[in-house]
Amino acid sequence: MFDLCAGFVYSQVLVACVRLDLFKILAAGPKTAAQLSRELALPAPATERLLLAATALRLVARRGSDRFGLGMLGAALNGNPGITAMITHHAMLYRDLDDPVALLRGDRAETNLSAYWAYAASAQPALLGAAEVGDYSTLMSRSQSLIAGDVLDAYPFERHRCLLDVGGGEGAFISAAARQFPTLRFMLFDLPAVADRARVQLATKPVSSRVDVRGGDFMSEPLPQGADLVSLVRLVHDHDDATVMALFKAVYQALPVGGVVLIAEPMAGVRGAEPVGDAYFGMYLLAMGRGRPRRPEQVAKMLSNAGFAGITQRATRRPMLVGAVSGVKP
Repeated sequence: MFDLCAGFVYSQVLVACVRLDLFKILAAGPKTAAQLSRELALPAPATERLLLAATALRLVARRGSDRFGLGMLGAALNGNPGITAMITHHAMLYRDLDDPVALLRGDRAETNLSAYWAYAASAQPALLGAAEVGDYSTLMSRSQSLIAGDVLDAYPFERHRCLLDVGGGEGAFISAAARQFPTLRFMLFDLPAVADRARVQLATKPVSSRVDVRGGDFMSEPLPQGADLVSLVRLVHDHDDATVMALFKAVYQALPVGGVVLIAEPMAGVRGAEPVGDAYFGMYLLAMGRGRPRRPEQVAKMLSNAGFAGITQRATRRPMLVGAVSGVKP
């Protein structure tokens, strides 16, 4: 119970470390509290307080009697810049959750997250401009590296000739897939302003000759045809049921007979990871303004209702971060 009450305080210790670049400073080697006080531009008592808190949370570790170095979790953060981007991003979620009851009752007309994820509150997302999609596109690109390998290992992509990545952002998932599957061709479909960013990002990469980037809105126009595999990575849980059903039907129409759809995202009801799917994503998506985490069997039922068969839940290495369900067009 105490950890539940204190969880926000722990997260703010982490935020302070990230904002002060403590982990980057310690990556060069252990330092004394006095040295860190100067580099962090903090008073000595405040530096000691932060270091003790970060040590207790395994972000920092003591090195001898008077020095501090990276702890296990601090070292992990240094190796995963996508996590750091997500930690910084969470400041908006914390503001939206300052009155969770008002959020649950729908008393908040607009939230920080609904403004950030501009497509969530837009009646015509295809009309969003570059400035409105820039921040979230960058965040998605940085954080995609956290789960791309898990998704690529969960399904035999080598069986296919062309992958259509719907909601593919700036192409981070396609770039990872291209490195692992050199004969696979790609199509990327996202909102026009996001597609423009993808073209720029992919133009300088080896995959550029193997990818066709298309701009559009899956809620108002057909998906491109020609792929025998469609991936929906961290996309379905962003939308309400009616939109998801329309998307699944659009994917069904775009695929040839025998084509496969693969849904990959954090899911609800994962044994041992219920706080991630049901608590964290449940509240995050509420603050965002639409969507919900779904159990794999709920996704499977919706795929079946859209016409898919051979629906299979795919094992992933880290199911707390991403689950996977596939279906075949009969």
